[in-house]
Amino acid sequence: MNLKAAPARLSTASATFEAEFKARLHWSAEADAAIEQVVADILADVRQRGDQAVLDYTRRFDRLDVDGLQALELTAAELRAAFKALPADQKSALEAAARRVRSYHEAQKKASGESWSYRDADGTLLGQKVTPLDRVGIYVPGGKAAYPSSVLMNAIPAHVAGVGEIIMVVPTPGGERNPLVLAAAHVAGVTRAFTIGGAQAVAALAYGTATIPAVDKITGPGNAYVAAAKRRVFGTVGIDMIAGPSEILVLADGSTPADWVAMDLFSQAEHDELAQSILLSPDAGYIERVQQEIDRLLPSMPRAAIIAASLNGRGALIHTRSMEEACEISNRIAPEHLEVSSQAPQRWEPLLRHAGAIFLGAYTSESLGDYCAGPNHVLPTSGTARFSSPLGVYDFQKRSSLIEVSEEGAQALGQVASVLAHGEGLQAHARAAEMRLRQR
Repeated sequence: MNLKAAPARLSTASATFEAEFKARLHWSAEADAAIEQVVADILADVRQRGDQAVLDYTRRFDRLDVDGLQALELTAAELRAAFKALPADQKSALEAAARRVRSYHEAQKKASGESWSYRDADGTLLGQKVTPLDRVGIYVPGGKAAYPSSVLMNAIPAHVAGVGEIIMVVPTPGGERNPLVLAAAHVAGVTRAFTIGGAQAVAALAYGTATIPAVDKITGPGNAYVAAAKRRVFGTVGIDMIAGPSEILVLADGSTPADWVAMDLFSQAEHDELAQSILLSPDAGYIERVQQEIDRLLPSMPRAAIIAASLNGRGALIHTRSMEEACEISNRIAPEHLEVSSQAPQRWEPLLRHAGAIFLGAYTSESLGDYCAGPNHVLPTSGTARFSSPLGVYDFQKRSSLIEVSEEGAQALGQVASVLAHGEGLQAHARAAEMRLRQR
């Protein structure tokens, strides 16, 4: 099979650039009507029939036929045994990655996740109380591939935040369990784990069944059915985000070996056919060398067919007038992963406003962030980095305002509240404040 990968070749100097650029970026995050209807039926069924509905869908979609949902729960002993049975190199790598992810999120918690308060001169206390969620559900994909890294990235920040219970769901089609996923659950401190997936798993976490407890929030990526289910249960529970196809954008000044950048483009393209890989560079000769490396390296890749489909369908090699213009275009794209493959990445970083994660310098491959650098790899996609952030400790916490008004403070605040409440026509509000005023 002679596969070819030819990302679109665009130039910002072209009169047709804007139209071609927008067409390449276009991707609808809306699931089609058929998916939406299937998901709606599954959610309603699980909400009504609980365990039995989850069992029926697990038999149908994952080909697992068991007598009760309890048989699909992984015990702590099984998770521990999976970890102990790993080869030494996998065990060591898993522990090293977990240490770095935990260390990063502990620093994040100290920086932004602590309660605070202060007192006014009149003795009034104002502040904020930060508390963890009681119970969260993490969805770990398990269809086309297994993702132990997703276990670490979802469970560890929840654990650092102080969440009481972490419930993991992971599909195991045909009953095939991935030892690394189970071991990661042990290392990350997952409380309970079930081998279920799809919209039925999301429904079970959102509504609860006789066996699976209802959670307060669901995090983690999945396929179109999982994304549609998370969208529909939002409001009953919190969710992290609606994830679209994976993305990488490389800003390159031409100093990084072209084969490195080609492989970085492959690293996202191999996820699935809708993933997007884009290179922005002011060096036309460098863009040509990257294309040559794409041609050379593609036949050696086990997932070559997926990479080729992704690059042909959504990839782009864009020649810009300058690195400054490349940064402007990057901000318009707001990519999930942004590599600044430059001799002086710190020069360009201040110009970059919108990205899920920014990888600075030639040695900082995006794949290091996926597995073990420390920051979270659950990132906003489809341009949502313009207004949203990576998954973090703060996603597993909530904030309560603290207000303790002193007698002295009530005199000044009461007058203000009284005037505003009367202005809104809410007399009981006004009277409640006035009753606390000293009688003159």
